[in-house]
Amino acid sequence: MNVTLAVKQYISKMIENSGPGMKVLLMDKETTSIVSVVYTQSEILQKEVYLFERIDSQSRDNMKHLKAICFLRPTKVPQSLYRHCSQPLLYFSNVISKSEIKALAEADEQEVVAEVQEFYGDFIAVNPHLFSLNLSGVARGRSWEPTLLPRTTQGLTSVLLALKKCPMIRYQLSSDMAKRLGESVKQIITKEYELFDFRKTEVPPLLLIMDRSDDAITPLLNQWTYQAMVHELLGLNNNRIDLSRVPGISKELKEVVLSAENDEFYANNLYLNFGEIGTNIKNLMEDFQKKKPKEQQKLESISDMKAFVDNYPQFKKMSGTVSKHVTVVGELSRLVSERHLMEVSEVEQELACQNDHSSASQNVRRLLQNPRVSELDAVRLVMLYALRYERHSSSILPGLMEELNRKGVSERHRRMVTSMVEYGGKRVRGSDLINPQDAVAITKQFFKGLKGVENVYTQHAPLLQETLDQLIKGRLKDSQFPYLGPSSLRDRPQDIIVFVIGGATYEEALAVYNLNRTMPGVRIVLGGTTIHNTKRSESSTGPRDLLGDLPHRRRVGGGGGLS
Repeated sequence: MNVTLAVKQYISKMIENSGPGMKVLLMDKETTSIVSVVYTQSEILQKEVYLFERIDSQSRDNMKHLKAICFLRPTKVPQSLYRHCSQPLLYFSNVISKSEIKALAEADEQEVVAEVQEFYGDFIAVNPHLFSLNLSGVARGRSWEPTLLPRTTQGLTSVLLALKKCPMIRYQLSSDMAKRLGESVKQIITKEYELFDFRKTEVPPLLLIMDRSDDAITPLLNQWTYQAMVHELLGLNNNRIDLSRVPGISKELKEVVLSAENDEFYANNLYLNFGEIGTNIKNLMEDFQKKKPKEQQKLESISDMKAFVDNYPQFKKMSGTVSKHVTVVGELSRLVSERHLMEVSEVEQELACQNDHSSASQNVRRLLQNPRVSELDAVRLVMLYALRYERHSSSILPGLMEELNRKGVSERHRRMVTSMVEYGGKRVRGSDLINPQDAVAITKQFFKGLKGVENVYTQHAPLLQETLDQLIKGRLKDSQFPYLGPSSLRDRPQDIIVFVIGGATYEEALAVYNLNRTMPGVRIVLGGTTIHNTKRSESSTGPRDLLGDLPHRRRVGGGGGLS
């Protein structure tokens, strides 16, 4: 199960279907993100696609000399398409209704549309085992934002169709949103039963629907693996990082792309910790220095020139890779030092994993009094304390709130602490998120996969890891995660799609990656309405943004318009 490969194969198939010749790829805002995450522009250019346009562009020239490939979400097609393109091929990223097909046919008065198909790539393939719908604000209180339940259903069913899975469904009982999403997905599977008529496997696939509120701690923790650190401290948006605010940054590095598909160094270091990355950056630099053409090197013969030209593209690519990663790692290092993040992270891990209230109280108060600890980190520490010790008889939460006030933390941010407890506190959780004995057991199990080397900054294991471990061993309680419908799995699940309403995290993606490596015969894909970092968890609408904040295809029509 590889979501990146599924989307890449869809796009390749679209381009192949158009035949040889110069092409233009027309996309909307959402599909532009979907394509850009799995393909670079240079890769697409190699497939004779020489122009990339937004379908909603107001200044489009006549493109009748180009073959038009349109990859769109199931939305209304602009009239200008029919005027400016000759025989466009329409590919929709999800199921389109009969009424939408009728509307397309009526709009295509000249019968110019050559073909309409559904290619189910209605999601962002972040990593091979991780996808996002790029949706925030999906909740209104503890219910769905009305417009976003259908959109989430579409995205999730698109993943199932892309992976060719017709799953049994389990959902988190404590979440009404999880149940409603499960029922909505089930309705689509029933309605579009022909699409989901895949070859039966001995053990049916499983869709597990979870709610972020069951584990509000994981998105609040600082991370120490490369991809997770980049997202936490710099922000990854469709594989792009905005470095424009980095002191002294050069023009060409103000925005960089980090893609494991096209960047060998990034692919090899995604899940390594910060210390290992530093060593590997040094090795990369040394390797680059060895291959760097010497300034005094003379190009005296044709063979010298030919060797230089042959090696130059590879050298230039390596130069770009070195510059990019040295800049990114350098900025991460600067932020870690400037914000005292190693000290902050150590206390965060203590709050998340240990049960020593006296020590935790002293350490949190000490950091709040440190003027170099940022407002964001101070609020995050108090949130973690509030979630961890909300019912402790000796809670010092009022005193910590006063410390925030003295530190100059805004009232809006201080209110978030209460909101976070209302969102993910003990009263609303369906699981035993905070259980000292379980936490120690999980931690020990987690470190078995890390060659037995304990690291004070990575003690925490997300609740998702324990949930999946229980699921794979057949011990996940039906009383916590019931099946939707009368059937249930008798055997150990093999293909598991996990979806987190309110967003997944890169720490959870790392746990899934490790489970895929260490559990033979089990394949897991993780997805969420978004991919979190703390800033997203604490954005302007408050912690509720935690809730928001191959190819299988169907031919719908083709040839000679949409009759």
